[in-house]
Amino acid sequence: MKTQCKSPSPLVLTLHDHAAGLARRIAAAIDGQAIITSPHPAQAIRDASLAGQPVIGICAAGILVRALSPLLTDKRHEPPVIAVSPDGAHVVPLLGGHNGGNALARRIAHITGGTAAITTASDNITGLALDEPPAGWALANPADAKAFIAALLNGATVALHDETEQATWLRTSALPFREGSSAADTDTDALRITCTTRAVAGDQRHLVYHPRQLLLGVGMARHAPAQEIIDLVETTLAEARLSRHAVAAIGSIACKADEEALNALAHWLDAPLRLFTAEQLARMEVPNPSAVVAAEVGTPSVAEAAALALGGDQARLLVEKRKSANCTVAIATLPTPLSDAASLPGRARGRLFVVGLGPGDARLRTTQAREALLRATDWVGYGLYLDLAADLAQGKRLHAFDLGAEEDRVRHAIRLAAQGRNVALLCSGDAAIYAMASLVFELLERDTETWSDFERRIAVEVIPGITALQAASAAAGALIGHDFCAISLSDLMTPWEVIRQRIAAVAQGDFVIAFYNPRSRRRTHQLAEAFDILCAHRPACTPVLFAAQVGRPEERLHITTLAEARAENADMLSIVLVGNSESRIMEANGVPRLYTPRGYGLHGKNEREKGA
Repeated sequence: MKTQCKSPSPLVLTLHDHAAGLARRIAAAIDGQAIITSPHPAQAIRDASLAGQPVIGICAAGILVRALSPLLTDKRHEPPVIAVSPDGAHVVPLLGGHNGGNALARRIAHITGGTAAITTASDNITGLALDEPPAGWALANPADAKAFIAALLNGATVALHDETEQATWLRTSALPFREGSSAADTDTDALRITCTTRAVAGDQRHLVYHPRQLLLGVGMARHAPAQEIIDLVETTLAEARLSRHAVAAIGSIACKADEEALNALAHWLDAPLRLFTAEQLARMEVPNPSAVVAAEVGTPSVAEAAALALGGDQARLLVEKRKSANCTVAIATLPTPLSDAASLPGRARGRLFVVGLGPGDARLRTTQAREALLRATDWVGYGLYLDLAADLAQGKRLHAFDLGAEEDRVRHAIRLAAQGRNVALLCSGDAAIYAMASLVFELLERDTETWSDFERRIAVEVIPGITALQAASAAAGALIGHDFCAISLSDLMTPWEVIRQRIAAVAQGDFVIAFYNPRSRRRTHQLAEAFDILCAHRPACTPVLFAAQVGRPEERLHITTLAEARAENADMLSIVLVGNSESRIMEANGVPRLYTPRGYGLHGKNEREKGA
C-alpha cells in the first residue's frame, strides 16, 4: 500500500491566457492552485467550493455567481469566493466574506496593488461581522442582524452587557457604544448587545451572543428515542437557565457512536460529537458513579465523565447527572469559549463512503459520487481507480493498493474511518456490483469481535455508480432492454461448477447475460464453456458484444454473433454481453446497433386485435 498526501489550497482560476501571469502570481503568494483556461470552469468552481476551498476567479463576477448559485444554501458554511479584475485593480469578495473572504481579498489586493471592495455593511462600520461572530461564539438570533445593522447605519448607539467578560472582539471594535451603558439601560434609542451563556430572547434591536463553552455529556440505553434525549437536554438546560447555543460539544462512550438518537442530538445542537473508550471515561472522577453502569459498559459514569473528558483539566462540572427513562445528561463548562473543535479530545464518529466511480469517464460519474469524493479527507483504492478520479484529488490523502488486495483495502478504509475521518473507498462501476460494498459489510459482520467500538460503529454510505453492463449496453445500443442478469466468470471465490449451473439456468430462462471477469492470463476456458452452454439454447445469430474500457479514451467495442464469438477477444478489462433469443443487430447510419425488444410491438398488435 502506498500513501500520498496532497495539501489543500485555494483555487485561482482564469479563463484567459492574458491573465495567466496574474493567476500564477496570486497562487504563489497565497499557496494556491492556479488553473489556466479550464475546459470545464463552472464544474471546477463548484468542485472547489464543495470541497471547502476558497475560489479566486480572475473573471467576471457573474461567471462565479452563475456557477455557484445551485450550491448557495447557508452563508455560515460557504468558503470565500472572490472576483478579481484581469488587471488586478479590483478585488471583490462575493461570498464567504465573514469566513475569511474579506481578509483574503485585502491580502490579494496588497499583492496586485489593487483595491479590495468590501461590501458587507457591518465590516465597513465596525470592522467586524455582527452576523458572523468569531469562532467560539454563536449569535442566538441571526435573523435580527439585518435590522440591527440597518439601525446602526441610521446612527443608533449600542449598549453592551458582557456577562462573560470575554467578548474582547466586541469591546475592541469600532461599535458606537453608549458611555456607561449596562443591562439596566432602558433608553429605547439605544441598541443592545448581550453576551451570556443564559437563554436570553433577542429582537431586531437586541443581539444575543453566546460563548460556546458548555460541554454536554450523554449516556443512553440502546435504541433510546431521539425525542427523549432532546427533551431531557432541553429541560436540563432550561432549569439551569442555559442556552443550547452555548453548547460547544457533545461527549459519549464509543459503543453508542451509531445510536440514531445521539447523532440526532448532535444535529439539533449543531455541535460536534466526540467519543471516548470506557477506559478513558473510567479515569474521570465524578460525583455520581454507578455500579450498574460500570457492569453494563465498563465505566461507572458516562454522562458526567464524558462532559469532563471533553474539557480535560480545564473543565468544571456545572450540572450533575440528570436522568430520564433511557437517557442521562450532564453539563460541564470551559473557562473560555471553544474556538477550534479540532482541539477536542476523543474521536469523531468516522464515515466511510463506498463510491462507485462509473466506467471511467468523469461525465458518467454521478453527482452523489462527486460530492462524496469531495467531502472525504482520505481516498482508498486500487491505484487505477484513484487515477480515474484524479481531477478531484486536490487536498486528499491517497492510499493506493495493488490489484488483489481487496480485504487489505477494506480493512484499511475502516480503520481510517474509525479515527474520525471521512473516507472514500473507490470502486469502478457500481460500488455494490462485484465491488467493495458487500465486502465492507461482510468484514464488519464476520469479524465483529476483532473490531474496536470505533471501527464497528462507523457510518457506512454506499454511493451507486453506472456499472459496466449499463455503459456497454448503451455504447452499443440497448441490449439490456429486457430481462437480464450478471454473472462473474471468476472462480477465485465461487466454484466453477456453481458458475456453470447458473449459466445453464439463465440460458434456459432466456435472459440477456453480462459476463464480468470473462478472461485472464490464468483463466482461459470459462468464457468458451459459457458460449458452448448458450449455443444449446440460443440461435447462432444471437448478438454478442465484447466491450473494454467503456467511457475511457481506450474504449473498444466488438460486435459479433454467438456462432462467431471467440473467447480470445476478451480480457480482464472487458465485459461480454450476450443477447437473448429475441435480441437483434441492426444498422443505424452505417453503424451496427444492438437491442433487445421488450414486446411493445406484440402488445400493440394484441390491443389492436382486441379493438377489432
